[in-house]
Amino acid sequence: MNTELVVPPLAELRLRRSVKWRAFPEDVLPLFVAEMDYELAPPVSEVLHAAVTRGDLGYHAPGPEVGKAFSGFAGRQWGWDVDPARVRPVTDVGVGVVEVLRQLIRHGEPVVISPPIYQPFFDWVPEAGGRVLEVPLRGTRLDLAGLEAAFATHPAAYLLCNPHNPVGRVHTADELAELVRLARLYRVPIISDEIHAPLALPGATFTPLLTVPRAADVAIAVVSASKAFNLAGLKCAALVTAGPAMTRVVDGLFTEVGERTGHLGALATIAAFTDGDAWLATLISTLAARREQLGALLAAELPALGWVPPEATYLAWLDASALGRDEQPRDHFLHEARVALEPGPRFGAPGSGFVRLNYATSPEILTEAVRRMSAAVSR
Repeated sequence: MNTELVVPPLAELRLRRSVKWRAFPEDVLPLFVAEMDYELAPPVSEVLHAAVTRGDLGYHAPGPEVGKAFSGFAGRQWGWDVDPARVRPVTDVGVGVVEVLRQLIRHGEPVVISPPIYQPFFDWVPEAGGRVLEVPLRGTRLDLAGLEAAFATHPAAYLLCNPHNPVGRVHTADELAELVRLARLYRVPIISDEIHAPLALPGATFTPLLTVPRAADVAIAVVSASKAFNLAGLKCAALVTAGPAMTRVVDGLFTEVGERTGHLGALATIAAFTDGDAWLATLISTLAARREQLGALLAAELPALGWVPPEATYLAWLDASALGRDEQPRDHFLHEARVALEPGPRFGAPGSGFVRLNYATSPEILTEAVRRMSAAVSR
């Protein structure tokens, strides 16, 4: 039995039309955006192929199937008892966050985030009419004291990234319990982006925020199969609540927020959450091997770069500040090594001198990328 997922040859990967394979010339190895190179999970491929074959490409039909599928998946993966009736499909995580924020904030009110953090967090807040209030991480951990000081000013909401992109940290149950205590004390709603939740790697245990005692009073989770099963282009995510107050917030959304969900995205999401466990287990094993490989390559080829191996995701947050500040390291690796990485400053000011590397690829591509980077540093 193959214990790792298959990556098509590089020539076949370059036939893909997604942004990963169209943003740069063909001599560049693209390890920037969060797209994986692996073949799709068979249950997902089969349901999509069947839909295309029968011409089933119409509008999404609202129904209980996504909620039931996620409820079963959450129970098997994390022992999380989710009420399927409190799972509401939306177009994607960004749409879900923005539309919930529209319900929570008055124009110009602050929303707290913890950079370095997924770049769109900085855009979602003003899109919803708010302004960003930054409480940076302390290393890779939530700054709970800083968050308490911010919460005491009564912001409209806090956007949590759980697990945290780009640093790859899985917040502990104790940290999340303290976060919930502070949110309840200061009456600050939490929107928890849990898109990377299925990608906790060996040695880490993911805690869904809504499993923390009393979190249901203040929190909404936003979930999706898109990162774990590589479905971002199909447009399906879901809002999950567990208490009446937050359910009322979600119930206040316009019906079209859910109706704009992609039909193929919903079909693929149901298949992934219902029948994708075995494939996901192989993915986790594969990513653990790539994480170990990357650590060995960095130690041997690029000792000037620092990193803390991620506890989740397939994204490595590399400290390249020895090579320069701001976006200089990304630019150097792109122009001199022909390797495309995500520049750290896109995740906020604490990302100056960092780069984010996507290692969800083949051993050969990862090795070639690091060796190119090493040669560029040696010049």
